[in-house]
Amino acid sequence: MLTGKQRAYLKALATELEPVVYIGKQDLTETVLAEMDRYLNAHELLKVKIQEGSELDPKTAANDAAAMLGAEYVQAIGRRFVLYRQAKEKEDRKIVLPR
Repeated sequence: MLTGKQRAYLKALATELEPVVYIGKQDLTETVLAEMDRYLNAHELLKVKIQEGSELDPKTAANDAAAMLGAEYVQAIGRRFVLYRQAKEKEDRKIVLPR
C-alpha cells in the first residue's frame, strides 16, 4: 500500500509520461493486460489511456487492472490512469520511493 507521500511522488513522475497502453472498445482484454504487465516489469510506472470508444470508467478500470496485475493504483485523471508496481529484483528497480 502506497503512502500519500509516495503517491504524490509517483504522480509527479507520471506527469512527464505519455500513455503507452491504449484501451479501446474491447475494454480490458488479456492482450492489453499482458502488455501492461510487460511494461510494468520493464519500467515500474505505467500511464494508460482509455480511448473514446470504450465505456470503461477510468478509476474502476485502473483498480481492476491493478488487482489483476498485482500493481498499485496511483491516480486517474480524465480518461487516463497511472499504475505502479515495484520490480521484484532489487537491481531492476528504477524508482526509489520516499519513506
